[in-house]
Amino acid sequence: MSASFATGHVGLNVTDLDRSRAFYTRLFDFETLAEGADDNRRWVFLGRRGDLMLTLWQQSETSFSTTTAGLHHLSFQAESLDDLTRAEAVLREAGADFAYDGVVAHSEGAASGGIFFTDPDGIRLEIYVPAGTEGAPAPAGAAPTCGFF
Repeated sequence: MSASFATGHVGLNVTDLDRSRAFYTRLFDFETLAEGADDNRRWVFLGRRGDLMLTLWQQSETSFSTTTAGLHHLSFQAESLDDLTRAEAVLREAGADFAYDGVVAHSEGAASGGIFFTDPDGIRLEIYVPAGTEGAPAPAGAAPTCGFF
């Protein structure tokens, strides 16, 4: 097949739509593009400038499981190290759970790195920059930091 594909949006199951919408909107400055009002089928489309980025579906009864097949983690790329550290400050103020303390490198000597944390349902998330984290610790040594949290 010669077609070209790109990632569209990501859909996440959540236990509390209002709590998750507030978390993702505050962290990423998303706007609500559309939402379902039926109490039995609640959902929201989040994005920026009209572009859909993330959908949240309130249809889970338990938190995220790292022991079942499916999503490992969801990653967002920041434009700059300053943007990354601002996101970290927002997360710390919100009481988010971090896998590592502060910005870490993706592996020993890597220029790329980020922060690793969970959302209110325990879904593993990463915000990273492709360069600028030289000298930051690499908690998993030569192995990819984003694979072992």
